[in-house]
Amino acid sequence: MNLDVRRNQITKDIYGYRTVIANIVLVGGCGAEGRDWVLIDAGVPFSGSYIKHFTEQVLGSGKKPIAIVLTHAHFDHVGGLSYLLNEWQIPVYIHEQEQEHVTGIKDYPPPHPFIEKGLMAFLSPLYPRKAINIHSYIRLLSTDGSISEMPGWKWIHTPGHTEGHISLFREKDHVVIAGDALITVKQESALAVVTQKKEIHAPPAYFTQDWDQSFDSIKKIQNLDPSLIYTGHGKPMEGIELKKGMDLLIRRFERDMVGNEKYVH
Repeated sequence: MNLDVRRNQITKDIYGYRTVIANIVLVGGCGAEGRDWVLIDAGVPFSGSYIKHFTEQVLGSGKKPIAIVLTHAHFDHVGGLSYLLNEWQIPVYIHEQEQEHVTGIKDYPPPHPFIEKGLMAFLSPLYPRKAINIHSYIRLLSTDGSISEMPGWKWIHTPGHTEGHISLFREKDHVVIAGDALITVKQESALAVVTQKKEIHAPPAYFTQDWDQSFDSIKKIQNLDPSLIYTGHGKPMEGIELKKGMDLLIRRFERDMVGNEKYVH
């Protein structure tokens, strides 16, 4: 499998890759000398070998990232971890409120398949939610917002979709890697997922745990004044399209979700 990696390039040193329904991100400019790379999230189950191949297309054969950072630990963001860690033996950073889901202690709660209509939402009771166990690789994110392997980046706590969900922010160019704090495709709809129709949405409704927190997290991201956002589902969005989309999402959230009983769990 040969990839035209230029089609996956988001910025000079950021590459994105879609694993069926969820994105992973490869971030350069990392490490003490700025010559290394970090992987953000690890895709759907059985995607590990494809992710490894993608990273080697970008980095060169036999090369690997120096760390993995997880925005959260849902099945479509940790599916390739077992394979990748067996190959790479590198640390995995995660928020302390997510660690029980990656150390075999706590499963995620059941989904809510009928909050938003769509085939992907309807099928959500079939999606894996059992805790995985990679405890020997886990490192908790520093409380000061820094990640030692990613100079220039800060992690931002953006709960709601999950308790320990994080996003990543680079001050110099206001790029945000948002995970599922918000997304740029209607993930509940199979048609939208297949076509990748670009449109800002709240996080996947069927797995979102706290809508008030989610709303606060979206406003937190908006207050960062992002120039470009790459999310866990969908395509990158930037510029005026992003600004208008964020404004529309906030208005839609206020109208449809806040105070609506069906979003209270």
